[in-house]
Amino acid sequence: MKELLLGLRLLSRSGRGNRVRFLLMAGGSAIGVCCLAMVLAIPAILATQDGRKAAREADCRRDDRRVCIDSDRAPLELDLTDPYGSRPMIRIFHAPGAITIAPPPGLRKLPSPGEVFVSPKLHEELRKEPGLAQLVPGREQGLIGAQGLAHPDELYAYIGVSRDQLKDGHAVTSYGRSYTHDETVEPSTLDIVRFTLAGVVLLPLAVYLSVCARLSAAARARRLAALRLLGLSKKGVQRVNAAETVAAALLGAVFGLGIYAVVNQLISRVGLPGFRWYPSDGSLSLSSALICLIGCPALAWFAGSVGARKAAANPLAVRRGAVEKPPARWGLLPLLPGLGVITAYCVAGATGHEPRDSSLSSLLMPLAVVSVGVGLVLALPILSRTLSRSVARTSRSLPLGLAMRRNEMEPGGALRVATGLILLVYAASLAQGVLIELDQVTKNSSPVQPYVLPLEGISEEKQRAFEEVAGVRGHFVRMNSWWDHSSDDWPHTLSMVVANCDQLRKMVPTAHGCLNGRSVRLVSDGQIYDEDSRPGSVFPFLLHDSKGQKQFLKVRVPERTLKYQDDDGEALVDSGEMFVPPSSLPAGFRPDSATLVLLSSSAPETVRSVLDGLGGVDPTAQVETPGVVVTALQQITVVKTILAMGMVLGLIIGVAAYLVAATDRAVERRPQVTALSLLGARPRTLRAVQVAQVVLPLAVGLVLAVVAGKAAESSYLVTGGGEVFWDGAGVPLLLACALGVVAVAAVGSLPLIGRRIDPELIRRD
Repeated sequence: MKELLLGLRLLSRSGRGNRVRFLLMAGGSAIGVCCLAMVLAIPAILATQDGRKAAREADCRRDDRRVCIDSDRAPLELDLTDPYGSRPMIRIFHAPGAITIAPPPGLRKLPSPGEVFVSPKLHEELRKEPGLAQLVPGREQGLIGAQGLAHPDELYAYIGVSRDQLKDGHAVTSYGRSYTHDETVEPSTLDIVRFTLAGVVLLPLAVYLSVCARLSAAARARRLAALRLLGLSKKGVQRVNAAETVAAALLGAVFGLGIYAVVNQLISRVGLPGFRWYPSDGSLSLSSALICLIGCPALAWFAGSVGARKAAANPLAVRRGAVEKPPARWGLLPLLPGLGVITAYCVAGATGHEPRDSSLSSLLMPLAVVSVGVGLVLALPILSRTLSRSVARTSRSLPLGLAMRRNEMEPGGALRVATGLILLVYAASLAQGVLIELDQVTKNSSPVQPYVLPLEGISEEKQRAFEEVAGVRGHFVRMNSWWDHSSDDWPHTLSMVVANCDQLRKMVPTAHGCLNGRSVRLVSDGQIYDEDSRPGSVFPFLLHDSKGQKQFLKVRVPERTLKYQDDDGEALVDSGEMFVPPSSLPAGFRPDSATLVLLSSSAPETVRSVLDGLGGVDPTAQVETPGVVVTALQQITVVKTILAMGMVLGLIIGVAAYLVAATDRAVERRPQVTALSLLGARPRTLRAVQVAQVVLPLAVGLVLAVVAGKAAESSYLVTGGGEVFWDGAGVPLLLACALGVVAVAAVGSLPLIGRRIDPELIRRD
């Protein structure tokens, strides 16, 4: 306890310079803790949003046979999710029943037929887009409260309808479940986000906090060595040093949490692209706050104790400025196995033996990436010292020789200055691989967007209205043959496309030779042929008229074929399907089991316009949009935004680590610079020495970071199961970033050599 009080007394009474250094340490820790709090808050924000989704999910009381109780008397609901651009719009159609149930969170009452409750964001969109009202029919009775929405930008509506309008509705007796089927980010994807943020933010953050805890390390080491020579014990010396570092880190942690609270209020109200949350969602939990308040001082204590160990063990060597021992070779230990695992996956991908869905890969890949990141940090002093010694022996340039000898004698200085920027480039390459994998999922290369609607329950007038919606440029009907469901035999069925030749050319541009009025088999060499579609086979199709009368239409598979190309798998028909003209169906009869397929351009604005038009014809129509999984698109948008935020945090941390370390090292080097100036060295020579001291180890580290980062990115893509393994397009960007880092570091080193010579700096030497 006495040593801790001594450390605080030395801090408060050791001059303005030490107090400034203390404030810099606290300020640096505050920035780091704020970034750490942002990373820790992301999973909590997603979990809170999923909790509100689960609280509004409809449920039904069930008996021992898992049958819904009071299904005939309970209200009915039908939930539809439609793409609104790249965002999902959720509509809940509610029909009241004989029994009354409590409303879901966010509503004061359930809507009656003709009434609508919408989210605030959907209310704004309805004012901007009048055509959207066709999808939300009824009188707006109020807004949904925050308790019933996942986030402020959610498009959500409760629409009241009558029971006869919800033939496919399900019974509801209560709201709220312990889980949700519609997570904001799926658990597997969230694991990828955590893994990437650990490499992009947390690893550079640990280095940055260590740099902040080691400010003025040489001056403090000399002061601690003096205390040791005055009789203080080894542990006492470490406690004195811990008093300053831990106090600065603790003060910085408190201020960092305060900064995060302000930042959370601002960002949550402004919002990030595709990702918004309520301010209360971003509030840190007690465990996260304790991690910040305990983890940062603990890391500072560890970094400080490592720095004080030499002063406590050999104070005379510290006071006399003895030459440092060369870094131990064990620093290469984490780098080699990590590169080995990454290289093995790259070789497996190049030879066509890439692993798929391997649990071993999900464990080895994160370990290898973290191991390489740690290895880059620990191996940099070893490589810098080895290279500096070789260059110093062969170089005849005075500035280069002085710079290399300084790096050879003090390899740890390169570690402090260059590590933050090196890890930034390494993490950028890794994040680029994650974005490439996400881009493979979201890319829609097809120029045509289909819309699939079941024809069951749709009148002929509605079908024509669907076909005439603005933006629809083609349509056809797909019929399925009838089969006996009570039979135990394997059913043999046939799918038949009912359209004319103009419609066929719109859905299959490569189909040539179509003749109106002729039935043909559609055949493609790029698809697997349906074996049931054998020439001469007869299949029955069940039809019905407007009066409900039914009859069978027997269709014989023709010999004539119509070939089309489908090398990309984008055709809207299958090989083996029959193509028949509309005149083949009896007049007044319609298929009993069929779907209507509409075609439009895949441009987002066209898709949105067509969906609005379909909703205007029938808001309860169940429309499927193959190729557009809007919930997945929203998840990927959220993930990209989180990764972009992580990259921004990583950039802030990397640049801050460089500025702090470079400035601190320049201050520590003032006595040596002053001595060289008194010996006659020119300021131009000293600036060249300073630039070379920084640029050489940084360049070595960046080369390693680029090579290791690209290898880690490729191995991640190999284990991810995508089609892209080698990202050649990202190499120029990564090299440009590395060159930019070197240029910034070189320019930032120039002002650190002053023109005024202060002999007082070397008076004690």
